[in-house]
Amino acid sequence: MDILTEALSSMRTGQPTSVRTEGRAPWGLRLPPVAGAGFHVVLYGTCWLVPLDDAPGLAPVALSPGDVVFLRDGRGHILADHPDTPAVPERPDQFRPSLPIGTVSIGGDGPRTSLLCGNYHLDQGRPHPLVRQLPEIIHLPTRHGRHPELSAAVQLLGAELENPRIGSTGIVPALIDSLLLYILRAWFEDRPAATAAGWAAALGDAAVAPALTAIHEAPSTAWTVESLAGRVGLSRAAFARRFTHLVGEPPMAYLTRWRMTTAARLLRESEAPLTTVAAQTGYGSEYAFAKAFKREYGQAPGGYRREARTA
Repeated sequence: MDILTEALSSMRTGQPTSVRTEGRAPWGLRLPPVAGAGFHVVLYGTCWLVPLDDAPGLAPVALSPGDVVFLRDGRGHILADHPDTPAVPERPDQFRPSLPIGTVSIGGDGPRTSLLCGNYHLDQGRPHPLVRQLPEIIHLPTRHGRHPELSAAVQLLGAELENPRIGSTGIVPALIDSLLLYILRAWFEDRPAATAAGWAAALGDAAVAPALTAIHEAPSTAWTVESLAGRVGLSRAAFARRFTHLVGEPPMAYLTRWRMTTAARLLRESEAPLTTVAAQTGYGSEYAFAKAFKREYGQAPGGYRREARTA
């Protein structure tokens, strides 16, 4: 069980969207907040990412060729050739449709910068704690041999966008979709497991990681703290302390969270009857499941399903 993939899949509410941004100095583009997580990939040239004034504590970030930046909450920000360059909002007349994705062009006649900009549609109303613990901005330089898999994905994207050929329309969205996993893998692997806190350590912990895998693989199992502790060879108390410290909530609270997350995904993505959804998430009756679901989501499962289908 790949917990990172499962956690992200549980939050997805749609396919990623993206646009290529072509700037020639002087240029500055003000980007509004997006529903989900934002990202930028520098394909050519250099630029700055400047957080808006409502983001105290976040400093401008200098970006170089091959760099990737991830904005956890999709907050509004500015991209510019220099932090002091005035920024303008994105306008429809700057957009040129093209294959495999559209292009926004802005600026004067100075040095060129080319970026891939976009967002991943993630449910930020109920973020998985793995995502919630990420920094607001993740900056991953890929030059000088750092993060070779991420660097390879960026190079492939750049090649497809510079020279679209047969198949590019299918290849580019797939690469953008995979990019999110490469970004988060690189960030987690940069955190030494022995010193990191939270999920960066939990995913590599000899006791907590197998327990998380068991919960994700079989949410319908009648897990208890004792049974999970027994699987990893710890006492009930020692396991509970270790799990809570790294994951940020007790084992049974996380089990309930994952059961409800799994149920919500089944309701959104399948036609399974409520009795089946209840059984697959560890509830002995539709009534018990509906009561737990309403307590967690504030509405009955049937209403949630109807609302999700019409959104």
